[in-house]
Amino acid sequence: MKKFFCLTVIAFVFCSVSANTDIIAMRAMVSRLLPTHSSSFEFRIINDSRTDLFTIRSKGGKIIISGNDANSMAVGLNFYLKNYCLTTVSWNEKDPIELPNVLPAVSREIQINAKVQSRFFLNYCTFGYSMVWWKWRDWERFIDWMALNGINMPLAITGQEAIWYNVWKKLGLNDKEIRDYFTGPAYLPWHRMCNLDSWDGPLPMRWITSQANLQERIVARERELNMRPVLPAFAGHIPAALKRIYPHIKTSQVSEWGGFSNKYRCTFLNPMDPIYTVIQKAYLTEQTQRYGTDHIYGVDPFNEVDPPSWNADSLAMMSKNIYQSIADVDNKAIWLQMTWLFYADSNHWTAPRIKAYLQAVPQDKLLLLDYFCEYTEIWKKTEKYYGQPYLWCYLGNFGGNTFLSGPVKIVRERLADVFNNGGPKFEGIGSTLEGLNVNQFMYEFVLDKAWNTGISDDDWFNNLADRRVGKKSPEARNAWQILANKVYIQPAQVGQGTLTNARPCLKGNSHWTTKPTVEYLQKDLVEAWNSLLNVTNCTRDSYKFDVINIGRQVLGDYFLLVRDEFTAAYEAKDIKRMKNRGAKMKDILTDIDRLIACHPTFSLKNWIAEARDMGNGKTSKDYYEKDARSLITIWGDSPSLSDYANRSLSGLTSQYYAVRWNKMIDEAIAAVEKNKEYDEKAFFEWSRKFENKWVEPSNIIIYNEPKQNGIQVARQIYKKYAKELVR
Repeated sequence: MKKFFCLTVIAFVFCSVSANTDIIAMRAMVSRLLPTHSSSFEFRIINDSRTDLFTIRSKGGKIIISGNDANSMAVGLNFYLKNYCLTTVSWNEKDPIELPNVLPAVSREIQINAKVQSRFFLNYCTFGYSMVWWKWRDWERFIDWMALNGINMPLAITGQEAIWYNVWKKLGLNDKEIRDYFTGPAYLPWHRMCNLDSWDGPLPMRWITSQANLQERIVARERELNMRPVLPAFAGHIPAALKRIYPHIKTSQVSEWGGFSNKYRCTFLNPMDPIYTVIQKAYLTEQTQRYGTDHIYGVDPFNEVDPPSWNADSLAMMSKNIYQSIADVDNKAIWLQMTWLFYADSNHWTAPRIKAYLQAVPQDKLLLLDYFCEYTEIWKKTEKYYGQPYLWCYLGNFGGNTFLSGPVKIVRERLADVFNNGGPKFEGIGSTLEGLNVNQFMYEFVLDKAWNTGISDDDWFNNLADRRVGKKSPEARNAWQILANKVYIQPAQVGQGTLTNARPCLKGNSHWTTKPTVEYLQKDLVEAWNSLLNVTNCTRDSYKFDVINIGRQVLGDYFLLVRDEFTAAYEAKDIKRMKNRGAKMKDILTDIDRLIACHPTFSLKNWIAEARDMGNGKTSKDYYEKDARSLITIWGDSPSLSDYANRSLSGLTSQYYAVRWNKMIDEAIAAVEKNKEYDEKAFFEWSRKFENKWVEPSNIIIYNEPKQNGIQVARQIYKKYAKELVR
């Protein structure tokens, strides 16, 4: 009896401490995000809940938000901000949070529970295309945004190089061998996925140390907000130099990736080799000591590269051994695996091979991310992953491209379908975006589907319109209904961008990385832009962003039409028409840069400044700047991935994209004037030289400093082009 009493007291104390910790975490959040209104909120714990849920009510002049933990209370806070205060909290630290002077009361208590318990976010690539230069202030806002949107399973791969450095050192490698093996900072996601070694290395030791310190803060804050960070485990990628010490280990060089030369190819250790478990234990032990563990590990051994064997039995043995190597260290381990590989190489990853690979892992010890569900749902092609648990994920962006994409109707229908028919092993939803792009609302739309809000999609987009402008506006609502029903109708494409961002050509888009094709009608996008520009008496930053972002897409789409007219004039040898259309193309590029210069989201200056901030002297600052410039332009050592991470940034548009297009326009006109053919091959050679030179920090960039408010500039540009945009 005494023992039972003691256990009961201990359990009560534990629950009380946990509850108090959650309330402290929420008080800290509102102090960060809403400092002038923080005293207006009160947080309370709901005990004995089997599901995530929150309630909201008003009492005594305060907004009382209750939930089963801090994560649920954060969703409740966001629900109140979005639907009562008409306030958007951006994932960008630089975007202001704009609130009404007086917080609205909640007339009747609201109670909302979660439909699923697991809500995942991020992609290996996001840590390169968007987050690579982030400081703690960026991460702090972003983690708050994740909590506000109910994410409780974030990918957390920052700082792993410090762990690997220690592991490889203990196994006998020297400093040079280890740091030469790592890539430059912006390319680490692909190094971590066993795609690329050494490119833009050696990795500075100062970077390795600083990122480890940053990771400690990241995972601590995520856990405060009831998230379970997904940390990496060993997936088989080793330094080639390890064979100097262990010459008999079973390794293979992975298949060519991204057009990189052979010296950058990775070395893969066969999971059947005895040293595999030694490395796994060393890594997980070291990582757990520094970052702790929540027993979920991201392991992706064959992302866009071939395994050592395609034999189904061999694949099964490899997956079995990979999991066992983790479980030997952590008997509570769950292996998280993205299933992009089943989509990207569907010819090789046949149903029997997938089945063998998945079922060799003990039941419920493997959690799969159905990676690109708005385009293709693997769960439907694999008998619901042959019984292993999975999450339905929305991807939405490749390369950090600035492009309006996201199929609202498809997402709605497919999520409804998986909730109804996904089976007992459908455990949640998530998002696997490659970059934090210009369509933040789409991720919030997806994540809201994890909760029983009772809000229809029409009302959801009306509410979105209201909070973007801070009031109920018929013009804003009309614009967003057009966008939701007529413009946001297609998934993101692998390799996407407005033609302005493509290497210039007379027809098509020159390279697979910059497809400008859209399924919506230009008149619908123009109508939405016009309707939004007719909103009066609004100075909200979110509204300014929207009129700039939509205007950027309108002009980018129009550029394609004018280019085609330029080409028709070239083929007709009509020099007068070529000069007219060529001048118009140059004008559009100038106006795009002038428009996007009005919001920090579209700033090359910020991207480069954040990279240079990582350095501690001119040499190191230049190193980081070149890394930053290269990723979003040339990408690698061949044209294969050029412009894959294209984005419409002020400074990049005027000093890189426009320079290329102006050169092509002038040369094509000059060729016709001389009665010659335009030399595309010569232009390509010039372009590659220009691009490779441009990434050098010595190449000075002259930025377009905005002299007017972005809303005014958008209205001026609309008026300038209105009569010619729709034909």
